Amino acid sequence: MFCFGIEHEVAFLNHQGKFADFQNTKFADFDQIVDRLPLYPNDDSQLTVGDAGIRKKRWYIEGFERFTDSEDVTDCVVKGIEIRTTIHSTIQAAIAELTASFDLLRDVAATFGFSPILASFNPYTSVFEPQPPLNDFEIRKLQAYPDEQTAYIFMVSYGPDFNISVENLPPEQVIDIGKKFTYYSPYIIPFSYSSPFYNGGLWEGLSIRTFIRTGKRPATLVFVETAEELIKSVPSLTKIARIPSEVGRIEFKACDSCDNFAIYAGLLALLKGLVLDKTLPGRAIIPDADLHQLSAKYGFENQHIFENATQILQAAEIALKDDPDLEFLNPLKVILSEKKTKSHELIKLFQDLGSIEATLKQTYRNFGNYQC
Repeated sequence: MFCFGIEHEVAFLNHQGKFADFQNTKFADFDQIVDRLPLYPNDDSQLTVGDAGIRKKRWYIEGFERFTDSEDVTDCVVKGIEIRTTIHSTIQAAIAELTASFDLLRDVAATFGFSPILASFNPYTSVFEPQPPLNDFEIRKLQAYPDEQTAYIFMVSYGPDFNISVENLPPEQVIDIGKKFTYYSPYIIPFSYSSPFYNGGLWEGLSIRTFIRTGKRPATLVFVETAEELIKSVPSLTKIARIPSEVGRIEFKACDSCDNFAIYAGLLALLKGLVLDKTLPGRAIIPDADLHQLSAKYGFENQHIFENATQILQAAEIALKDDPDLEFLNPLKVILSEKKTKSHELIKLFQDLGSIEATLKQTYRNFGNYQC
């Protein structure tokens, strides 16, 4: 039996119509939004809370936690608000919960002058430097976890995590699936591309997020039960589960954010198909940076990316056979046949409107009309 979950990072414009980030937004600004959102008492068995207690709800403030010279948290420098779903046995149910949670977040945020916009990379700044500088305790804490040393990327990029697991699968098979996802990542992610803005203007490609983060952040994380099951790599492929329900979870982390959750359903179905597929031989422990950067620049307009994306989509389709989730692949087929991503749409809007803010205001506009 499969299980599914989704984590979706949301960026905002503030009441002045400006991009809300760590330069102009405080923890309290977002905390008042989260405070108004409901707490579901049984979620803690499925969702990690964290040391600082910031992650008590299905919505929490995504950011960079600051510490004293001990474990005491003094602040959280904000990036946005993340929505995460509980664990579901169907893709449809995970998407339905994500949609309901997003609607709630949008309504509450509006009362404080914030409106959600689609961003996969901060369109104005590519640099995050903690102020004041890190103290000795914070430096030691980051040095203990190599992936945590990439906060300068994490704090300017936004994206979903697709969580998928299969009941009673042996650890070595779970890790093998993680290697498979990592290998085929450059051909999966163009379906989601939505980050064509960089330092206040248009970038030269389709996903600056992918171009910058690849090789420094993982494409896939596999949660294991014991230290003996860990594979040493930078970026990490494996991580020890924090709660029992995380054991065996495969977390695909390489996609850009989407404002059409039907694409998320399609990507989960594609990942499910790749789990079931027995024909594709590719495996990798770390992402291929060159291929990801090629993919980031050209997407499906590059013949190699297009051909391999076609191959994995067909393999997933064959593996799913009569599975009802097969229909979720339809939006991906359209994107592939047209070779057009969300980034193409955003570029055109920007060229017509002449403003990044005006372009971003158009995102999520048709959110209620999308069908999954």
